[in-house]
Amino acid sequence: MTPTLQGKRILVTQADAFMGPPLCEVLAAHGAQVVASDADLSAPGAAESVVASAGAVDVLVANLALPAPSTPAVDVTEDEWRHTFAALVDPLPRLVRSVVPGMTARGHGRILVIGSASALRGMRRTSTYSAARGAQLAYVQAVGVELAPLNIQVNAIAQNFVDNPTYFPEEVQRNPRFQERLKREVPLGRLVSAREDAEFVAYLCGDAAGCFVGQVFPVCGGWAIR
Repeated sequence: MTPTLQGKRILVTQADAFMGPPLCEVLAAHGAQVVASDADLSAPGAAESVVASAGAVDVLVANLALPAPSTPAVDVTEDEWRHTFAALVDPLPRLVRSVVPGMTARGHGRILVIGSASALRGMRRTSTYSAARGAQLAYVQAVGVELAPLNIQVNAIAQNFVDNPTYFPEEVQRNPRFQERLKREVPLGRLVSAREDAEFVAYLCGDAAGCFVGQVFPVCGGWAIR
């Protein structure tokens, strides 16, 4: 594999969950120096501590996840709403505030948020989760245009039906009803592999993708296309 990220230092958050393991593997294979953090970022001060410990980074990959609640909208509690936003939304401005000064001083930087296509298409019993993922994407779009003049590109991947143990564990994938759902709802007819997704992340972290500003890239096998 030809290194495309040689010399880049990349911080990956929640590296033990969601897309963390394949991202770290593929980014390293492309020549990046990967700083993998498993820290829980929901508490105030946690994101700042992770960034400080990571040192100077060229790229931040904000990989944030939690098991998606499936509560009917009228039954969503205050605790569920606040817990979900604390895990998926609140860390983002803290991470950005922490990494941007260093990126600005060095004259370049890249921030990529690993989000969800649930923010692009309505799904039953996902009001809390979809709202939090939607807030992530809106934040990326706003911050993207704000930081672009500083040569800091901020973008997001909005994924669904991508093979990962957080949302599609093996027992779910083996279920015949899930296989039927794949064929019915996903034009690709299968899960996007973790490797396919991670290779796209590697491209977006590289110099060849320096023209994207505040963009949201669906990676979902066509599921978000109506």
